[in-house]
Amino acid sequence: MFTIKQPNKIIFGKNTVKDFKFDENPLIITTNGAVKRNWIKYLKINQFHLFDNVEPNPSIETVEKIISGFQKKQISYIIGLGGGSVLDVAKYVAFKMKKKKIMIPTNFGSGSEVTRISVLKVNGKKKSFHDDRIFADVSILDSFFLEKIPQQIFKNSVIDACAQCTEAYDSKKSNSYTKFLCKSAFDKLEEGIIENDNEKIVFGSLLTGLGFGNSSTTLGHALSYVYSNEGIAHGHALAFTTNAAHKFNNSLFKERFLNLVNILDFEEINLKENLENAAELILTDKKHLDNNPKKISKQEIVKLLQNINLNQI
Repeated sequence: MFTIKQPNKIIFGKNTVKDFKFDENPLIITTNGAVKRNWIKYLKINQFHLFDNVEPNPSIETVEKIISGFQKKQISYIIGLGGGSVLDVAKYVAFKMKKKKIMIPTNFGSGSEVTRISVLKVNGKKKSFHDDRIFADVSILDSFFLEKIPQQIFKNSVIDACAQCTEAYDSKKSNSYTKFLCKSAFDKLEEGIIENDNEKIVFGSLLTGLGFGNSSTTLGHALSYVYSNEGIAHGHALAFTTNAAHKFNNSLFKERFLNLVNILDFEEINLKENLENAAELILTDKKHLDNNPKKISKQEIVKLLQNINLNQI
């Protein structure tokens, strides 16, 4: 028996945010980049509260800061406007404050707008929180935001989506429904990247979130977090760690994924931490490794990290 979960309402298509009728007095959680790019004006909300200081790879302290700063204010609901980091923070804040939540991605890779997952740093290490109450009430996907997105953010986001759908396809937790979603997602993302088609990228990202959100990412994500802990962007790390994982797992996506990494032209990454220590930390990531299609040992992890550092992937 398989169970599929997703937000109550998903709205997608160009200009859907502009056409959506928002109520007044939300708390908008975002970054200062959203203000600079006039993305908040695009929402056409007259009265709102604003927190615009979400950092990359956000911490639980950011959540606590927002809650303490706004819990006594009259807030009708919460809007998350931004990339995966913003959406993870906004969902978790709304979950803790028991507020309705509307999630609006401005780059398309994390799938956070349609998952029950929030990833936050706790004591300096990434931790994923899973709960049905983290789901958005409404998710709105509008390709308008891709028109002004910086190229580096675009690259990191779109390869994140590619990593998630391909890893989730291979996951032991996958089923015929999630495999269909993940395969369809990668096909759309691949076409969108090669053809420079934003609508296909947005749709592919949506399918990715629904697919991996009802399955699980695997070894590539487990490997990536030690790089993220050293300040390397999540998507940038996945370009190499998911590729290494695909080779280890003999994934049917390994050649196509590598081709997209080459097209997007990522800089090499290098882990500074002692590889034995990094492997010990990675082995504790049971949420990802238990769903990997093949068991992996500490020494195999060390070897993968060595290959990534030497760009032998």
